[in-house]
Amino acid sequence: MTEKNTAIITGASSGIGQATAKELAARGYHVMLAARREERLVDLKKEIEAEGGSADYKVTDVTSADEMKSLAQAALEKTGKIDILVNNAGLMPLSYMNKLKLDEWDQMVDVNIKGVLYGIAAVLPIMEEQKSGHILNVSSVAGHQVMKGSAVYSGTKYAVRAISDGLRQEIDPSHEIRVTIVSPGAVATELTDTITDDDVLDSFKSMSMEPLQAEDIANAIGYAVEQPSHVDVNEILIRPRQQP
Repeated sequence: MTEKNTAIITGASSGIGQATAKELAARGYHVMLAARREERLVDLKKEIEAEGGSADYKVTDVTSADEMKSLAQAALEKTGKIDILVNNAGLMPLSYMNKLKLDEWDQMVDVNIKGVLYGIAAVLPIMEEQKSGHILNVSSVAGHQVMKGSAVYSGTKYAVRAISDGLRQEIDPSHEIRVTIVSPGAVATELTDTITDDDVLDSFKSMSMEPLQAEDIANAIGYAVEQPSHVDVNEILIRPRQQP
């Protein structure tokens, strides 16, 4: 068992999760990588270790409370503590509500809301026992404003913000446990690959702006986690300069 600070990152197989894993590993954290695509996790672990970092992985479905608990236990067994959880896994199959894409609505509720809740449930008892820890929940600019096609997705991201702020207020003041909401704007990731509504996809074609890179969000997360223990960065709202 090592004594390194440990960070669990869900959705680590691509995009913001992958970039955050690299960022935190470079800052000296042992990163526990979680996602469903094992081959990607294997490659990321090798890449981090080749750069001198420390990483493990566990194939995890965030929609399973049992799998999230097992993920936390695996991290705990490796280093004896859990310092950070980045609840990053998410889906964004935007669609107009009259398309009635119920399966996609269910998936967003399961991953974007229940996945965050199950992550919190897996680590909070451990952090309360340690009397330390940091939970970062990835919301979205869509959790601040609703656009055509984003009704259900925005609903899930508003929920993440509400859950996060409620958790922050409930934490025992004597415990050094912090909660941060991370709300990215448009980021160049695979997130839009899940969109099946042609009308939404057509609306994207008229947009002209330089999106953020996943590394931009990872840098912001790195900033939040390395503040002094008495500083609680409650929310980071970060969007491309050209995004309204």
